[in-house]
Amino acid sequence: MSRKKSNSSGLRFQPAGGDRTPQVPVGKKQRLDIERLAGDGRGIAFVEGRTWFVSGALAGEAVEARVLNARGKIVEARLERVLQASPERREAPCRHYARCGGCNLQHLPHEGQLALKQRLLAEQLQRVAGVQPEEWAAPLAGPEFGYRRRARIAVRWDVKARELHVGFRAEASQDIIAIDECPVLVQPLQTILRHLPTVLRSLSRPQALGHVELFSGTAEAVLVRHVAPLADDDLARLQAFCEQSGAQLWLQGEGEPAPHDGAATLGFDLAPWGLELAWRPGDFVQVNAQVNTLMIQQALAWLAPQPDERVLDLFCGLGNFALPLARQAREVVAVEGVQAMVDRAAANAASNNVHNARFFQADLSQSLAGAEWAAEGFSAVLLDPPRDGAYEVVQSIARLKAKRLVYVSCNPATLARDAQVLVGQGYRLKRAGILDMFPQTAHVEAMALFEVGQ
Repeated sequence: MSRKKSNSSGLRFQPAGGDRTPQVPVGKKQRLDIERLAGDGRGIAFVEGRTWFVSGALAGEAVEARVLNARGKIVEARLERVLQASPERREAPCRHYARCGGCNLQHLPHEGQLALKQRLLAEQLQRVAGVQPEEWAAPLAGPEFGYRRRARIAVRWDVKARELHVGFRAEASQDIIAIDECPVLVQPLQTILRHLPTVLRSLSRPQALGHVELFSGTAEAVLVRHVAPLADDDLARLQAFCEQSGAQLWLQGEGEPAPHDGAATLGFDLAPWGLELAWRPGDFVQVNAQVNTLMIQQALAWLAPQPDERVLDLFCGLGNFALPLARQAREVVAVEGVQAMVDRAAANAASNNVHNARFFQADLSQSLAGAEWAAEGFSAVLLDPPRDGAYEVVQSIARLKAKRLVYVSCNPATLARDAQVLVGQGYRLKRAGILDMFPQTAHVEAMALFEVGQ
């Protein structure tokens, strides 16, 4: 029931919670002193009881920031002007950096980015699990630009302006920033991106487009997702563009992605092991080929599978770790949650003449207890879970009797949580380090080696 004005006093009742603190309006500019960096790379400042997160700012800087969003005591803002710069600051190499939401750390030199990621991993392990590794590994890093082998291009038809917007999403917005170059893409995709907006805008029915994805592996590919059938002339334009660009054309309507040329195949090489893995748009694949190779090499070196050992690979995907492991171990048991991925991983093993790897489907958000393939136990285990981690799996990992375990993580918070469980089962955190899979961003990937304590 609503409260009414009092006839006797002329006063209004206060809301149940008392006076509300006025929100900071979107667009407001504020001078801030940045104290430190948050886990996502944004600068942190404190003003009048509020915590400000400022993208583009560095620790120790005085800045002017513009509010993007505010809720309660949290204010999200973007750097407008540097009043006093950190000695670490550099000019962002990409001319779209000020507006594009793709890379958020280009103003920090690469060495500084690596140091930030290393600190964030160490803080998570200490705060959540109360542990530090006995040895820190050097960061695994490749080139800071020209590394990304897949990208999603946003596409939207503006009905009022009768114009097709093509590019990347702006930070904290659904706006599309017109971009025809992106220095973090591998060179073949940069070439395709340069000419892609022109061909998309030339289509007679651009309203049919959903979005576009670019891929680079054993071949380049352009996937066009469409929400309505493409006109024949438009399909011909897209095919001609792909042929001129030396790329395959893939299409996706209501079903799964499919190549326009039914005979086209797409994959990626793992050259040190003489492997070629088939993959399709929509399949998970590491976006950084150089760091992926370094990651596999380090995982194998840390896990050290012996010719007489049985090894378990959990969250195996297409076989990115399982097939190289099979080159060294007696047997690899590889497990994935999605049956289609299990089938593709098994097909990759067969096409590479790998006969000592077996693949199984299982719900890896549940305990491994009772799984038939786990009954025999393992000498070593490799886990590469998604961002949610592997909490249920690691609860019962000691039953597998593995002496060594390598955990590859794309989320230090869930790695730290799961590390606490592993340490509680008698494992020691022997070694850990970051994997710089996404230079120019604050995204942290990591690898940790656990061994049964003495």
